[in-house]
Amino acid sequence: MAIQVFNSLTRKKEPFVPLEEGKVKMYVCGPTVYNYIHIGNARPPIVYDMIRRYLKYRGYEVLFVSNFTDVDDKIIRVANELGEDVFAVANRFIEAYKQDTSALGVLEADHHPRVTETMSEIISFIRVLEEKGYAYEQGGDVYFRTRKFKEYGKLSAQSIDDLLSGARIEVDERKEDPLDFVLWKAAKEGEVSWDSPWGKGRPGWHIECSAMVKKYLGDTIDIHAGGQDLKFPHHENEIAQSECMTGKPMANYWLHNGFINLDNEKMSKSLGNVVLANEMIRQHSAEVLRFFMLSAHYRSPINFSDELLEGAKRGLERLQTAVSSLVHRLQESADFGGTEPWLERIDEFRGRFIEEMDDDFNSANGIAVLFDLAKEANRYLREEQTSKAVLQSFIDLFNELGGVLGVTLNKQEELLDEEIERLIEERNEARKAKNFQRADDIRDQLKAEGIILEDTPQGVRWKRGS
Repeated sequence: MAIQVFNSLTRKKEPFVPLEEGKVKMYVCGPTVYNYIHIGNARPPIVYDMIRRYLKYRGYEVLFVSNFTDVDDKIIRVANELGEDVFAVANRFIEAYKQDTSALGVLEADHHPRVTETMSEIISFIRVLEEKGYAYEQGGDVYFRTRKFKEYGKLSAQSIDDLLSGARIEVDERKEDPLDFVLWKAAKEGEVSWDSPWGKGRPGWHIECSAMVKKYLGDTIDIHAGGQDLKFPHHENEIAQSECMTGKPMANYWLHNGFINLDNEKMSKSLGNVVLANEMIRQHSAEVLRFFMLSAHYRSPINFSDELLEGAKRGLERLQTAVSSLVHRLQESADFGGTEPWLERIDEFRGRFIEEMDDDFNSANGIAVLFDLAKEANRYLREEQTSKAVLQSFIDLFNELGGVLGVTLNKQEELLDEEIERLIEERNEARKAKNFQRADDIRDQLKAEGIILEDTPQGVRWKRGS
């Protein structure tokens, strides 16, 4: 059975059929980098990382692109307030974003294009729109003729007239029509700018993603995704620009994740009711925050609270404790054979997980399957005689499905991958500083975890003790 995807464009679930069999082209709108991300900003990268992982798990080759808007009014304002260079501000917050999302288990995109590195493509894109009569220049600014695209409003299910009556539109006498939007902004005195056929300036927000999608993925892609707040006007305008420029659909599937609310109100920097992601990572850990995010369906709103995070922590610990018990029994107990019917039963959970995730990437129900798997594992552990094959099969499935969600359930494996390397590096620094007591303490700590260190001329090597 094919994966079913809720397509925001058609407002219904549809079978997922990629343009090219076995391959997926996926674009996710990234951040405007003028501040640290709050947990609302953290939801899209976590959600679409999960979807990317699941598509790969189901056998697809995924080409994943997510951009950085690294020049923008907000970045310029912050740079002016701090007395810093615009590019220095953008670079600092790009690195902060990468650190936060990496901690949250988000895999690097295949391409992370920046606006400042895509300027020639953006200018060329606007030139084509101008040549086709979809764009016009006024005083160094370039605007898109919204009414000329007859399907405008199809993503947000709004008509041109509804948009005109309901939108907050800035009065601008240079526009032919109040609904026209800017493609290129003439530079103001002292602002960072680029040369163009219309004079010095910089791109409008919407054109950036259209140019990047075309450059890295082509005229039509499989999945275009982002937060619910981007549906209008950002994604609506992207569709208009791209489809007028290429004459082809921009994307076959549009995905939008729900908001995170704080006290039942949408979290946003403009409202001032934000909780920074790095603060929550320090207070509750990155894996708990990711698990919390995936415990709800990606299209559903999430109401954030410390109590709900604590509940997510307890749930994650239940799963990790089940895996830890399995690992301990596997290492300590004898093997009594007798795998049937347990191996078949375990495999049924894999099928159930896939069935839930195939239904519009329902990670909440996928996690429910993991809890059922933990119950089954605990039931098996109560038996007096256990099979190493069955124990290993349970562990392998937890690792497999946890990996799909990007959540570490086998803490022993996490210790090897992350904590051991950190402790070895700390021990090396202690030895350089002649703090031999600390170096010895770390060696003893690792030994207690079953990790044996070997000091060699090539550096420190480690292995798990028998």
